Amino acid sequence: MISNMKARLVLRARDEVGDDAFTEYVIWQVPEPLRGSGHLFKYRIAYIEDGVCVIRYDNEAGKGDHKHVGDLELAYTFRGLRQLFLDFDLDVEAWRRRT
Repeated sequence: MISNMKARLVLRARDEVGDDAFTEYVIWQVPEPLRGSGHLFKYRIAYIEDGVCVIRYDNEAGKGDHKHVGDLELAYTFRGLRQLFLDFDLDVEAWRRRT
């Protein structure tokens, strides 16, 4: 059965983390998994510091779920939105502690 459902915005938020840093969350529920992903979400969450995106989790079509930490791009296993937020928060905390 083909769904007629359109993508639905679940969350769009921006939180200030400090004078020069913020997090940004954009999550959509989609009718079918994106190519490379096995779930019904399209997401982009990022931590920006001094105008530079230093951590980003996303799942673009064809690439599937992955994350960027500094200059590294790493595979990411999506295990639900709650776990996505927890994993992202842990990476942000680790990044902020190292600088």
